[in-house]
Amino acid sequence: MKLLLGRGLPHGIYILTMSALSLFTSCAGIATSAEEYYSIGMAYFEMGKYEEAERWLNRALSLKRTMNASEYNLGRIAFGTGRYREALKKFNAILKKDPKNVMALKAAAYTQIKLGNIEEAQKLYDKILELEPEETDNGVNYATVLYAMDRPAEAEKVLKKYDYTILDDKDALLLLARVQKAQKKPEAIDSYDIWLSKNNDPQVRYEYTLALDDGGFYARALEAARKTLSELSTDTETLKRSTIRFVIARLLLVSDGESNEGIAELTEAIRAGFDDKDTIDALINDERLSKSLRDDVRRTIDDAKKPAQGAAESMESVSTESGESTAEGSSLSTSSSENSTSASTEGETN
Repeated sequence: MKLLLGRGLPHGIYILTMSALSLFTSCAGIATSAEEYYSIGMAYFEMGKYEEAERWLNRALSLKRTMNASEYNLGRIAFGTGRYREALKKFNAILKKDPKNVMALKAAAYTQIKLGNIEEAQKLYDKILELEPEETDNGVNYATVLYAMDRPAEAEKVLKKYDYTILDDKDALLLLARVQKAQKKPEAIDSYDIWLSKNNDPQVRYEYTLALDDGGFYARALEAARKTLSELSTDTETLKRSTIRFVIARLLLVSDGESNEGIAELTEAIRAGFDDKDTIDALINDERLSKSLRDDVRRTIDDAKKPAQGAAESMESVSTESGESTAEGSSLSTSSSENSTSASTEGETN
């Protein structure tokens, strides 16, 4: 989700602003207006000097003419530096005086999302859509909020209002695919297919695989899963290669229980570290598999776990033995030291 909290100053205005800043700093005795304070503050803002920008923008709050603009940009600075509660106060201050200020509404909504206040963000997007019903970005942001609230049907309803532009907006199209998948709708397959025809992402292709699986398109799901595995060179925070291998194993077992390939893939997935108990149990109890095949799956999983458990026990044994050896070495060292001390004492006595 994108948030545009304002644009940079045009080059000509920027030059004039910097001239005003130079003039002010060199003529301390000349009175300066709130508009000039604002211009100087925005010049510092454009340069990324936020502390200086805040200092001048706070001065510009003194005049009604620049109050809202200064409040808004102070909110932008607070938001950009991670001070979300402070940013929200600034945006809310504007909305208290001007409830229909769309820029402040958008900024406040996104800040509420950052704070985890999804329901508050939803209320703000309701107002935004009333004021700007044709803006696609507003609809997509609102649908994203609804999706985060686990209300995919409502999110899809919002997105459908923008059918004429959604195919050209990859973020909106992906969101549509995800809300359709959350409802297990077959339309999700087409939405993912269109997205993947123009973009490439292993995570999205994995979601596409699961949508195909939900729809019973096992051959296509298997093809997509294998392509995902080839694209994912290393594990990520959200997707692991062992997870993909497990999905491949499940698809093979469901689509062709007579083949040994599914059992082989299952073994590799477990040995690679796949350990999601609920998902494993779901496969063991999957009624699409024959009873004998479910028994084979259970046995395969138990056998595949043994090497990993054996390795862990071996490491623990080595660690224990190492500890004992260290303790023995320490004991021998102490004994040697005591003997040495004893011999030295005897020598002194003689």
